[in-house]
Amino acid sequence: MNSRPKPARRVLAGSPFAPPTRVPTASEHLADGDRITHDRYGLGKVVSIVDDHEVLCSFKADAEGSTRVVSHLKLTKL
Repeated sequence: MNSRPKPARRVLAGSPFAPPTRVPTASEHLADGDRITHDRYGLGKVVSIVDDHEVLCSFKADAEGSTRVVSHLKLTKL
């Protein structure tokens, strides 16, 4: 019997079956008070981080100037 362990399989750079890259959580990507932008709501500011995937933001483009809970993946830090 073969007692050597199997080597890890190599993934080619252009392979469509490449392992997914790790997405940073909201707390790793943003902090309270950071200036952000959103494609639909425009410029804003992080009010607080709700959980690992959602952020409470205040956007200037809102008519009332209200806050919204938005996915952190759709936000770009300025």
